[in-house]
Amino acid sequence: MTEQKVALVTGSSRGLGKAMAIALAEEGYDIVVNYARSKTAALDTVKEVEARGRKALLVRANVGDVEKLRGMFETIKEEFGRLDVFVSNAASGVLRPVMELEESHWDWTMNINAKAMLFGAQEAAKLMDKGGKIIGISSLGSIRYLENYTTIGVSKAAVESITRYLAVELAPKNIAVNTVSGGALDTEALKHFPNREELLGDARDNTPAGRMVEIDDMVKTAMFLISDHADMIRGQTIIVDGGRSIVM
Repeated sequence: MTEQKVALVTGSSRGLGKAMAIALAEEGYDIVVNYARSKTAALDTVKEVEARGRKALLVRANVGDVEKLRGMFETIKEEFGRLDVFVSNAASGVLRPVMELEESHWDWTMNINAKAMLFGAQEAAKLMDKGGKIIGISSLGSIRYLENYTTIGVSKAAVESITRYLAVELAPKNIAVNTVSGGALDTEALKHFPNREELLGDARDNTPAGRMVEIDDMVKTAMFLISDHADMIRGQTIIVDGGRSIVM
């Protein structure tokens, strides 16, 4: 009898995180659904997971707070006793010009986007006795200038760097670590961007592939990295942008 596999997707109440949780449930994983604020939306993800015949454990935790993050992993340990996949998806950020950034903006964004990946990976690795997969989520602002994107861009660059360090040091535990970086996605998060229409227009008009990147494109790439087919891909950031960054 095969042992039941378990996956944690942080920030899985909506958008990419929700889609990832559902895709993993379809692949037969029990899912830890994590949210910080929107319980109603998170419960919808739980329903979607359960509709696929899988268990869903709902855990509220602000992943930028290491104590709360560790508490979540404690709950996972008690409930499942293992973890096979950790997707560090939860993200936040303050959109302001450089000269208007405050220390609190920097700390908030770095904590949720970067610190959570590092300390989440530490805790996840302790539960991955038989190996596992860790996936980070990044965006083109990590390597390119995007207006008002300083805190997020820098935090995502940190995610990509953390990915490389984790990949080397967790390799002896048979844990593969990679990150998926996406072009502009028309998700809930993008609604907070003052230049949303401009970003979407750019993606529609200037992507060599002839269409915008969709959530599903990101999910498929992450699912490939989680699969056995990608065992020898380690510490990489895979850019899923239809070629947009090449012609920037």
